[in-house]
Amino acid sequence: MDYMPLSLIILGLCLSWWLLRPIILYYLAVSKRADNNKSSSTAGKLPPGPRPLPVIGNILELGSLPHMSLTKLARVYGPIIRLKLGHITTIVVSSAPMAREILQTHDDSFANRMPPDAITPFRHDELGVAWVTISPLWRNLRRICNVHLFARRTLDSNQHLRRQKIQKLLAQVSKSCETGNPVDIGEAAFIAALNLLGNTIFSMDLTMDAASELSVKELKELVCNVMVEVGRPNMADYFPVLKRVDPQGVKRRMTDCFQRTFDLFDRIIGERLRVRSSAVSGASSYNRRKVNDMLDILLDLAEDKGEEGGIDLYTVKHLFFDLFVAGSDTTASTFEWAMAELLRNPDKLTKAQAELEQVMGGRCKVVEESDLARLPYLQATVKESFRMHPAIPLLLPRRAGSTKEVGGYTVPEGAQDVQVSILKDDGNPYEDYYCNIMEESDRPGSPYNLEKIYEEYQQLLKEDDDNNVQLESFADSLLM
Repeated sequence: MDYMPLSLIILGLCLSWWLLRPIILYYLAVSKRADNNKSSSTAGKLPPGPRPLPVIGNILELGSLPHMSLTKLARVYGPIIRLKLGHITTIVVSSAPMAREILQTHDDSFANRMPPDAITPFRHDELGVAWVTISPLWRNLRRICNVHLFARRTLDSNQHLRRQKIQKLLAQVSKSCETGNPVDIGEAAFIAALNLLGNTIFSMDLTMDAASELSVKELKELVCNVMVEVGRPNMADYFPVLKRVDPQGVKRRMTDCFQRTFDLFDRIIGERLRVRSSAVSGASSYNRRKVNDMLDILLDLAEDKGEEGGIDLYTVKHLFFDLFVAGSDTTASTFEWAMAELLRNPDKLTKAQAELEQVMGGRCKVVEESDLARLPYLQATVKESFRMHPAIPLLLPRRAGSTKEVGGYTVPEGAQDVQVSILKDDGNPYEDYYCNIMEESDRPGSPYNLEKIYEEYQQLLKEDDDNNVQLESFADSLLM
């Protein structure tokens, strides 16, 4: 093999530098001028933060675990910090008071999301319930979730489904104990959560129905891949000019995930449409009044797309995508973390078991949802797991619609706002303090969004079914 002489390599590098230097210097000058203009036009004091490097800004400080890196930065610079991630100015909020200012005081300015490039395939950033901008479609999608998914009537009517799936999960664990086989807690919880969603929306188990054509492992892998790709730091988000190139292949992999998921929904929706059509002609015994699940309701709404912001079958698939990804993986991972922490702390596990035996009067009685109010230590265990291992440490980013003052600092228009969960105010948030925290309070502190969901959910259950005043804010909290 002929090797290029070292002198030619050095000459090539020198020529490359002299050719690229004017372009790089021009780029830096334009970026600096734009930053100066933006800073001069923004009144007030910008939040503190580490000094950004040229071009890349503070990207290197994110590391492989951005939520941990941001937690450490928050301890240095305070509960609100400013980062320059490529071309994007990012404001990181890590305390409940700051989050309240953004989510309550200035909610009108921070209402819209800043969708990452990973969720743009199939226009999901325009149609997904978690990402769509405030519009008639946004209001209609939230009204659908409020009335047909989060309403008290729906929660009560689906209680038997939750009981059935929990009993099936317990039977599976009991059988494994008898045979001496290990139990994959994460997979078992994922199956239970996915089938509960499947029965609520489609009236069937997705992991057992032939229409899915995907194994449990493939379904879990598909959902996990979506969560990984959406949470992965993507250079295309920091440098918009790279979106067409997709240098890390995130958009390409997400396109495949969307396609596989939509193929599953197409088969299920197509089968339901065929059955409904046969029932109209009298060729099927399909009982619409008996089924009448969320899929039937959405199909009716899609057929009657007359009002502004109405939905069609394509929008329905995007809604299902958000519901299944958010409702299956987060539930399974939270359950897995809770079990792991209890197994890691046998004394806390023993105390939780003792409370169950004392309140329920023995091991044989099944715990019902109505019994949870009498199990404060069990509730504290779950809430502490939420706090220590939030399913989404970095909440969905928001875009500042106008310049606002938050915590005495100015958040410029167009900035990206990120709320990060801070687990503890001192020391390492991941140190072993689970053993002591449970004794301090029956309801340990939790991230602000979890407290908000808990309080509004309790208030929602006290409302009459026909009064939907609290439903809008409740659904927004779940999708926050």
